[in-house]
Amino acid sequence: MNNNDTIFALSSGHGKSGVAVVRIAGDNLHDLFARLLGRSNFDARHAYFANLADNAGDLIDQVILVFFAAPHSFTGTDVIEIHSHGAPAVINKIFDFLATTGARMASRGEFSRRAFYNGKMDLTDIDGLAALLDAQTERQRRAALKSMMGRDSQIYDAWRSQMIEIAAYAAAILDYADDELPTNIGEKIRDKVQILYNEINNAISRYAASRAIRSGFNITLAGNTNAGKSSLFNRLVGESRAIVSDTPGTTRDVIDATLDIDGYMVSISDTAGLRDTDDEIEQIGIQRTNDEIKNADLILRVVDGTQNAPIASGAPNEITVINKSDLCDCKNKNDAIYVSAKTGDGIDNLMIAIRKKIDELVGNSESQITVNARTRALMMDAQNELRTAISVGDNYDMFAEHVRRAADAIGKILGTISAADVMDATFSQLCLGK
Repeated sequence: MNNNDTIFALSSGHGKSGVAVVRIAGDNLHDLFARLLGRSNFDARHAYFANLADNAGDLIDQVILVFFAAPHSFTGTDVIEIHSHGAPAVINKIFDFLATTGARMASRGEFSRRAFYNGKMDLTDIDGLAALLDAQTERQRRAALKSMMGRDSQIYDAWRSQMIEIAAYAAAILDYADDELPTNIGEKIRDKVQILYNEINNAISRYAASRAIRSGFNITLAGNTNAGKSSLFNRLVGESRAIVSDTPGTTRDVIDATLDIDGYMVSISDTAGLRDTDDEIEQIGIQRTNDEIKNADLILRVVDGTQNAPIASGAPNEITVINKSDLCDCKNKNDAIYVSAKTGDGIDNLMIAIRKKIDELVGNSESQITVNARTRALMMDAQNELRTAISVGDNYDMFAEHVRRAADAIGKILGTISAADVMDATFSQLCLGK
């Protein structure tokens, strides 16, 4: 991939729209902008109305043109934006014309890759941008924006700087006399490594919460057949999505819907009833139910209140929901939520309980670092190196080496030290116009 090429892509949404934004990035785009505008004198960061024509002089569209001069742009290079009408035919015609100027279509994430190479963003900023583009709820938007604006980078950079300093002091212990070094320097740097280890460990422990905020919480309705799971599912999602029948085994596959609960994206799934059966299709459905239970952040264990069905285990990620409260006098379990999926009675109490469980899972993670799969793996590498450093005691040669390796792992999170495959995976998250 040539970072000197002039590239272009649609930065706005695909499909028919009132306005579309085509972004162009490259070195020395002054002449290209003058050609698009039809005059050579213009100012950066000013909007210009223009009749955009092709090489034959035929009008393509009436557009707004903006020039962003390097380094004051998203990529750090010259950037041109063409604001046109959003008809697919107009966009395609603009693309065809730009291709005749020597520009090429950008690959996924190529604009952001150039921003990275030019020091405009680091890899944690890119992760935040990708999360922001995917955000569907207020909580997702807020968490992604903090990451994109550099909150996470500051924490990682502080960790790495401390590790480099600690490694330097450890090396100095080997090279300098005791009276030339700060008092008790060996003990002090070992204490600092322990503090860093604990901070990284705490960040890793918030991975589940960060994942849930970014990807959504998985709530699974589980229980025996005819407990009323499908009726409760329909009540919670506000529409008749699942088939409701008195026939046992009616639900044979997973049915899901997405809800926004207090700004959190929640995927809620109705599952096949749990029972012994010889029906092969129903057995497959029950296996899928068990898979959903394993992957659930929260399980709503639905129990038929008119039956002497066993109460759920009371696991931390479970809520016992006793259904059909309108048909029984069974409100004697203080740790259960009593509802009637038929009448709606108790649904408000169930929603309160769901919100409480979500808050417990999230904890204070929104004010802390956002952890995704990539950063979690590298933090675990750093954590392991710090653990080893702590274990070597007064062997400061080995101590310094493992602390340096930990710093390298954190550097890979930022992109300060980065393998090509890590970078490719990061930038491929983004769309063409980013």
